[in-house]
Amino acid sequence: MADHDIRHAPAAGRNGGPILDVLRRTLPARGDVLEIASGTGQHVELFAAALPMLRWQPSDPDPVQRASINARVAAADLGNVAAPLDLNVLDPWPPLRVHAVIVANLLHVAPAEALPALCEGAAAALQPGGILHVYGPFRRGGAYTSDGNRRFDSALRTENPCWGLRDAESLLACAAEHGLDEAEIIDMPANNLSIVCRRSHRP
Repeated sequence: MADHDIRHAPAAGRNGGPILDVLRRTLPARGDVLEIASGTGQHVELFAAALPMLRWQPSDPDPVQRASINARVAAADLGNVAAPLDLNVLDPWPPLRVHAVIVANLLHVAPAEALPALCEGAAAALQPGGILHVYGPFRRGGAYTSDGNRRFDSALRTENPCWGLRDAESLLACAAEHGLDEAEIIDMPANNLSIVCRRSHRP
């Protein structure tokens, strides 16, 4: 892969640091981490360099984005990052067993079906005690957390009627149905949330 394959998303550049702060204290010290919708690869490049004892598995359904991930990982010489998977959250997931599943800024630019698909896929992939970390803008109790998020939601739904901010409570309820218990909700910059759930040890 060549440097011209590398893509850049401004939002990923802004939010990578705050997300990493959460991951430092919520992810296990060692193990395998699956990233859903890795996009340009900016996040996995940052996270893998900062947390080298973890093994990272990026994924994205877009071949252009996967080329960017490969180019970034090669340029950064990261030996703890696997080749990106062609994985669409709405399609059947490959058989995976990981200690954490992370995803950022996906649910509001995906159809509503992506939320239960994410919970089902993560529950199947996670080891007992494993972590699901979801970052992005959410409503709380059906209400917007800021005027900015209200305008953002309106713009998203104008662009695509299937898009829009989801309720944090809907994610938590769906996660619980799949054995993923609420662990923590963290307020993040720019009116975003990090929602952390843990795979139950119960069979």
